Amino acid sequence: MSGEQRVDYLVVGAGPAGLQAAYFLERAGRDYLVVESGQAPGTFFTRFPRHRTLISINKVHTGWDDPELRLRTDWNSLLSEEGSPLFTSVTPRYFPAADDLVGYLADFAAAHRLRIRYNTRITRISREAGGRPGSDSGRGDFLTEDERGGTLRARRIIMATGVSRPYIPPIEGAELAEPYSEVSVDPAEFTGRRVLIIGRGNSAFETADNLVETAAVIHVAGPGTLRLAWQTHFVGHLRAVNNNFLDTYQLKSQNALLDGEILWIRRASESDEKGEAGGGYRVAVKFQRVAEVVKEIPYDRVILATGFRFDASVFDESCRPELTIKDRFPAQTDAWESVNVPDLHFAGTITQVRDFKKSTSGFIHGFRYGVRALHRILEQRHEGRPWPRRELEPRPQAVADAVIARVNRSSALWQLFAFMADAVVLLADGTARYHEEVPVDHLHRAVHEGEFGAVDRYLTVTLEYGADHDKVNPFDVSVSRVAQSDTGGLDGRYLHPVVRLFQGGKPLAEHHITENLENEWDGEEVHRDPLVRFLESRLAAAPAGQPAGPAPEDASASPS
Repeated sequence: MSGEQRVDYLVVGAGPAGLQAAYFLERAGRDYLVVESGQAPGTFFTRFPRHRTLISINKVHTGWDDPELRLRTDWNSLLSEEGSPLFTSVTPRYFPAADDLVGYLADFAAAHRLRIRYNTRITRISREAGGRPGSDSGRGDFLTEDERGGTLRARRIIMATGVSRPYIPPIEGAELAEPYSEVSVDPAEFTGRRVLIIGRGNSAFETADNLVETAAVIHVAGPGTLRLAWQTHFVGHLRAVNNNFLDTYQLKSQNALLDGEILWIRRASESDEKGEAGGGYRVAVKFQRVAEVVKEIPYDRVILATGFRFDASVFDESCRPELTIKDRFPAQTDAWESVNVPDLHFAGTITQVRDFKKSTSGFIHGFRYGVRALHRILEQRHEGRPWPRRELEPRPQAVADAVIARVNRSSALWQLFAFMADAVVLLADGTARYHEEVPVDHLHRAVHEGEFGAVDRYLTVTLEYGADHDKVNPFDVSVSRVAQSDTGGLDGRYLHPVVRLFQGGKPLAEHHITENLENEWDGEEVHRDPLVRFLESRLAAAPAGQPAGPAPEDASASPS
């Protein structure tokens, strides 16, 4: 088709992830286009969250001048070399309004002159069979169609559409419930009503808190143990800003948390005395705490707040990505690429499958770094540009200084804890290189396949919470005492740096840098010297696959 536009990179969706991907493509001078179904960036946030307050923090007054450090408490800004615009200049609110984010995204797109085609809803994505002339992959182009009949041809696609469709669990009668995406947010409509909210995430509790003053009874139900973000360190679990409802339950104010499985939802009666449809519902709950006893409970309103899922319906059979985790997300490789459709990549909240409910890839303050890493992967793979690096003296003292400097400043390692790493690559010729912000899983595979050169050994540098950190109450003093007793006075459950040595993809040793209350790991005797001793014992030459000698005791101590 002579009038058909062709691009190297088609980004679908102009939300935070799509804009972040476009920024890096624009800055690299690549041939790209962003298509967006709405008339402006961030369409999702014009509707969600329903009660219009974000739970992504926006700390303006940090006491830091370093812009990199400030990103540790700025969860909404996108990354740019220019360092602007920043969300912190939009509003001083710690929990900002969703509309402020919508405005910020529009400002970011305009400031960096990103190439976006609005009001373009993609309705079908297919792929040509076989390779096109000049293709470097032997695979055909992707072909897209929009609702007005327009077409686009792309060598690669980055899907940044988020989780745009409600996830409906397999509950009999689920269609009778009011979805979170549609239910009224006016508390007056629930006055004196018995309300069931199915789901135990932040959307469910946000809804419950909104109804506390008017509803007669509120039950929030779901299987498993309720997970609290302050204990698990996963910000997608229940946040303190949304957990006022728990007080009304534990202090016996008519509301309750039901730990169990919803079996079915049915109308309380098929008809009233006049033969017309009756109101009210009966819901069967199988309680986990009481030997799975099933109880039928009456309600006036039932709300379904069970989250969202990726919409794969636009893909035809030629390139439909495999789904995972109850078909809610596309399955992805360590390069955020579809496991069954090469050149189809993903960005944004749908990349959380790589660290599901463990780190922060599902949120702006996590996936902004994931998008930067994805861009570097694509540049390395398709444009012949190696991962950014700097040469490093392969001496233990020099390596320790580089590590200490980075863990005290990096926002990427801080936000994507245990998932994103810095890498110190020790080459076979005796030289060393420092690579910043490489996803741990990608690093292991890339080193194995020679993408980082002739590597002898390599170190990963991460920030992590200690083992079983999510299984204890951090405010329980008795638990802390037990932990210290078990570890010889050391307790490493708080966030702290971890350095690991690998050879041939196999771990050889690891060192935990002592915790610090202010997250400042720059003490000479407490932090740097133990790391130097660890490196001195481990960086000496050793036969492939063999440890380089005895390691000193690893340090992982309570805040100092």
